[in-house]
Amino acid sequence: MDWMAWTGPTAIFFAVIATLLIIFTVLAIKFPETPRTGILRIETTRGDRLFITLLGSAFINLAWLGIIGTAQPWALAVCLIYAAAVFRWV
Repeated sequence: MDWMAWTGPTAIFFAVIATLLIIFTVLAIKFPETPRTGILRIETTRGDRLFITLLGSAFINLAWLGIIGTAQPWALAVCLIYAAAVFRWV
């Protein structure tokens, strides 16, 4: 796979996403849930909230790079706060 630039951060990113998917699959099998309605007024499950979190985090990081620059650890902190809010209120 020489055509792709596999760096350490790239491998960690994909490993984290794969781990999250495995964890959420196991949780869905072990602890089935009923969808709930949050502040968006749509029914969401754990998987829906994970998708919303990942999508929002991508936009937060892109906006951070465009507006502030390269201090990405602070963008990660913002993403973690955003993720906690999504899983709590959405």
